[in-house]
Amino acid sequence: MPGPLDGVTVLDLTEYIAGPYATKLLAEYGADVVKVERPGGDPARLLPPFKGGDPHPERSGTFFYFNTNKRSLMLDLKHPRGPEVFGRLVDRADVVVESYRPGVLDALGVGWESIHARRPSLPMVSITNFGQTGPYRDYKGSDLVLYAFAGEMYSMGILSREPVKMYGTAALVESGAAAATAIFAAFLVSARQGIGQHVDFSIADSHFGGLDRRHATAIAYEFSGRKTTRAPAGAIGFLGGVYPCADGYVVFTSAAGRMDRVKQMLGSPNWLDNPKWFQAGASVKPDLVEEFHLHFYPWLLERTKRQVWEEAREAKVLCGPLFTVEELFQDPHFRERGFWEDVYHPELGDFELPGRPFTMHGSSSDPRRPAPLLGQHTAEVLQEAGYSCDEVRALAAEGVVEVR
Repeated sequence: MPGPLDGVTVLDLTEYIAGPYATKLLAEYGADVVKVERPGGDPARLLPPFKGGDPHPERSGTFFYFNTNKRSLMLDLKHPRGPEVFGRLVDRADVVVESYRPGVLDALGVGWESIHARRPSLPMVSITNFGQTGPYRDYKGSDLVLYAFAGEMYSMGILSREPVKMYGTAALVESGAAAATAIFAAFLVSARQGIGQHVDFSIADSHFGGLDRRHATAIAYEFSGRKTTRAPAGAIGFLGGVYPCADGYVVFTSAAGRMDRVKQMLGSPNWLDNPKWFQAGASVKPDLVEEFHLHFYPWLLERTKRQVWEEAREAKVLCGPLFTVEELFQDPHFRERGFWEDVYHPELGDFELPGRPFTMHGSSSDPRRPAPLLGQHTAEVLQEAGYSCDEVRALAAEGVVEVR
């Protein structure tokens, strides 16, 4: 069965992480995402990891993941005929998404004003680090910069050490998910009301707006002036944070607030009969923290992370295992749910990759296509836009497009 976005065409001029993840989510649910790549392709094609460790634009694991289910058209917008070809693509799109620096598309003659003049009902979403206007609009950004700019890194880590952020490109992926919602909202307004609008999506603002607990710390400061700082080492007390076990690590969150449940989880040992463990603030008293851990660590080290997790769940103690990538890959729950999908790529071969973040009843669950080779669908897309085979060959000969 077709996906819920079947029939929706997204003209995708995004690069790197945030924008491609946003359009990837739309493609996962049936949208026809036409990825318009510059000569040489999306720079993400040069990001590791690479199959076999050999850098190659068609073997980037990063590019592959963020561009599944898309079609690639290589178009040189700087070529005198580039705007002409782009206009033909605009004519059959339902929404345009781009992530160039502010002003770049305008300088090329394919910015919002030209798109809106050509098709007043067509929406365009611009994804940039700090938005189209304001004092930071021309600043460069990265996952680290954006994570710190929004303020949450101020409270991540131990007070005596440097602040930390989430691993990898988590901040950009979070913003990409938010951007997908913005794109879909712009499309709905256009489809239902015939209004084409230019949506200015700032990645930094998306973090200020609530991703990864930022809204809670921002609201606390706004109304009370309280800053959420990094905690001193040991300030969390017992039953908060990461603990070792027989085969790895588990994490407990605020479990000391329900010591009755903790007692049940540990098998109701006699030492927990003492009322001192149930007094307010007991979990952060240094002497009690040390004493608790003398009992708790042996219990943990006799059990695997799954065993700890199971006994915690039975007692309704908030706890979770910290699985390695290999363990997640083999996890029976994900396997039973069909989360991992088989994909074939001409350069990467057969392998499995994470599937959709959620499934919808009545829609197809089969992956439609792997990430495209650079310019793989140029001829196909141009012919759909009304160009003849001879015209496509002429455009390729002039260097306007690249056809594989």
